[in-house]
Amino acid sequence: MLAPATLELRLDLPEEEPYDVIIIGGGPAGLSAAIYAARAKLKTLVLDKHPKAGALGMTSKIENYPGIPYPVIGAELLDILRKQATQFGAEYIQAQVTSVDLHKDPKEVISSAGTFYGRTLIIATGAMGHKPSIPGEAKLIGRGVSYCAVCDAPFFVGKDVAVIGDSDEALDELEFVSRFVKTIYLVSPHREPKASAESVERAKKLANVVWLMKTRVVAIEGDEQVTGIVIEREGKQEKLPVAGVFVYLIGTQPVTDFLNGQVELTPQGCIKVNPETKMTNVPGVFAVGDVTCKEIRQAVIAAAEGAIAALEADKFLRKRVKAHSDWA
Repeated sequence: MLAPATLELRLDLPEEEPYDVIIIGGGPAGLSAAIYAARAKLKTLVLDKHPKAGALGMTSKIENYPGIPYPVIGAELLDILRKQATQFGAEYIQAQVTSVDLHKDPKEVISSAGTFYGRTLIIATGAMGHKPSIPGEAKLIGRGVSYCAVCDAPFFVGKDVAVIGDSDEALDELEFVSRFVKTIYLVSPHREPKASAESVERAKKLANVVWLMKTRVVAIEGDEQVTGIVIEREGKQEKLPVAGVFVYLIGTQPVTDFLNGQVELTPQGCIKVNPETKMTNVPGVFAVGDVTCKEIRQAVIAAAEGAIAALEADKFLRKRVKAHSDWA
């Protein structure tokens, strides 16, 4: 069992009625939580960075998910879960959460789509986070290195920037960046982009994108601000002057940066939860799925944890002694 939280809550009521449950993450854990929360008549919001950004969204074939008797692409399975959640009344918004304030009551969630308030919070952000690995990347985060185009692209109006990565998320973000900047260098180590054909087709229509395939970034340069990148292709290195670098590389780190140390983590950087209730050390804040670093990472297990967290959130809000099982 976890020790009770020591956070001192302060009242900061929003103008609109807060959500009963805000779920950060739209993978199997987050969407299953949304299904159960919305079906329990809780005002529910899902904030999802990108429908194809997580481990399941990038999976080419699933054939062991209960109730789906045929092979299915991970993104299609998520689409089924998303439709089920919204049919029960959950609200779904594609947005990147940049920070939270768990000291407030209701809890504050700041995202690229605005600020939202919730009485409870379920964190289901997964473990696809990228740990800074390019020389110069860590030093220049917030000084030209960014992981969120919607958040930071307007700072680079009329300038040259680089986008590193070729996933669906990267190419969708590329489209947004192109509205503001002069030139975008899209850098990918692959011969062909790994994104879907639809995303690639849209991206190739952008006139200000320079495609640098079979190329890798070996360094990000700058002192106080990004001044350029060093790229390598065909065994030769060259420098490209850019003012910003948007990084969309896939990693295996729990995605917890937006929490700013407000919940207890394990030494490995995973969110620590009560194994039965999925609640963190902060009352009313739950965490499920890969962000808690499960030994066995399967979509069905993440979905089960999402259901548990939603039922426990309902119990917390209604001040019940036991969680109410949802059978009907």
